Parts: sequence; C-alpha cells; structure tokens
Amino acid sequence: MKKITFNSKFRLILFLIIFALGSLYLLFNDFGLIKYVKLKKEVDSLIQQTEEIKAENKRLEAEIDSLKRFEPAKIEQVAREKHNMTKQNEKRIDVRVE
Repeated sequence: MKKITFNSKFRLILFLIIFALGSLYLLFNDFGLIKYVKLKKEVDSLIQQTEEIKAENKRLEAEIDSLKRFEPAKIEQVAREKHNMTKQNEKRIDVRVE
C-alpha cells in the first residue's frame, strides 16, 4: 500500500483549491456560464416578442389592405367596433363585466 506523504497531500489540496477557484471563475465572470444562461433566456424572449410583433404587423397590414379596397364588411366592422356606430333601428347594449 502506498503511503501518502505531506508533499502529495499538499499537491492534492493545492489542486483542489485551484480547481475550485477555476470553476468559480468560469461560472461567475463576465463571460461565465451564469451570464450565458441569463443572456440566452433574454435572447429567446426577444425572439418570441419579435415573432409576435411580426404576426401582429401582418394582421394589421391585412386590415389596412382591406380598408383600402373599401370592403363593405370591413368598413362596417371598424365603424361598429371603434366608433360605436349602429345601423338604423338597432339598439346598442353595453355589457360591463366586473
């Protein structure tokens, strides 16, 4: 059986300290793993927001296009929803949910 001497114990402890400090540095520095994970989540969130905005833009472009072509159904929908307009002999009922 090999006997552990003071010198080999010292080397082992020194190696473990250096390994622990290196690991902490890799985790917590400006380019570390924790910073990377936070930035990755932020990038994913921004990509999702961008996709939602693109979809909203397409929907709005389609609405603008239909209004430019003077589609009667679309004009009536906008008049009813945004300007609270009604046809003759129609009654408007407001429903409030609390």
